[in-house]
Amino acid sequence: MKWLLPLLGGFILTLCITPFLISYFRAHKEGQVIWTQGLSWHKSKGGTPTMGGLGFITATLITGIAYGVMFHDLNANLMILLFVFLFFGLIGMWDDSIKVFNHQNDGFKAWQKFALQIFGSLIFALVYWANGFPMAINVFGSDLHLGFLYILFIIFWLTGFSNAVNLTDGLDGLASGLSAISFAAYAVVAYSQSQYEVMAFCLAIVGSLLAFLLFNHKPAKIFMGDMGSLALGAILAAVSIMLHHELSLVWIGLMFVVETLSVMIQVSYYRLTGKRIFKMTPIHHSFEMSGWSEWKIDIVFWLIGLFTSITGVYVML
Repeated sequence: MKWLLPLLGGFILTLCITPFLISYFRAHKEGQVIWTQGLSWHKSKGGTPTMGGLGFITATLITGIAYGVMFHDLNANLMILLFVFLFFGLIGMWDDSIKVFNHQNDGFKAWQKFALQIFGSLIFALVYWANGFPMAINVFGSDLHLGFLYILFIIFWLTGFSNAVNLTDGLDGLASGLSAISFAAYAVVAYSQSQYEVMAFCLAIVGSLLAFLLFNHKPAKIFMGDMGSLALGAILAAVSIMLHHELSLVWIGLMFVVETLSVMIQVSYYRLTGKRIFKMTPIHHSFEMSGWSEWKIDIVFWLIGLFTSITGVYVML
């Protein structure tokens, strides 16, 4: 039953908070501005409330702290995870606020967002180092010791996956569904390592995302916004580090990696040749332009994510 409490806590709190956020943002006419170039079929989504990440982040924080107090697991591991989730969420919230209040699709300048992401990642890295965790990457069961270079890896890992989930969050329910699957996988791994506070944190996010998905699936009543996507990507990377299965995230979070690589390949190839490989990136938009419905893309991507998560956990255990 210990594992059920954070799962239910996250689910129930998000289920209670999200309708209030939808009503508030609609009443204040604070909705998403849609970039219409190449995305004309998304024009109807304009004005949909955003910053839905506020709901599941709040629910996860409350559930995580309550779990820690109830079971005397409010330790440094749980606190640093809560900090990363909150800090990256606040970066996204600030970014979303600029877009919403200025009625534009762009928020922070790229360098501003990147600088804040590095700062948050550095704090996590220093706490990780101060608590005596191994400064090494787990490579097929063997530790590759990097010393202080591991801090650079942490910064790269958190900022990279923070932006990867952000890129994936372009269709109703896509990022929230994939994230729930990935966190469920890491909850199993945390349980096998007796890191129960990490397990509880992951399950609180899973419960919160499942509740959020009830409002975020097509047609979405609310978007998670950068507040949600930046926080989810960063904390997913942080959890993989805490469990010392860093590189497993490349497989468990494969669809996030594919989405990011599609953008990198498209931009690089276009700069070299002036031509495009994909119809549009991130690659989920390319599938849309090929006639796939949002539901079809979601389900196919979720199934791939489920397969990589199950096989990834099997290998790790």
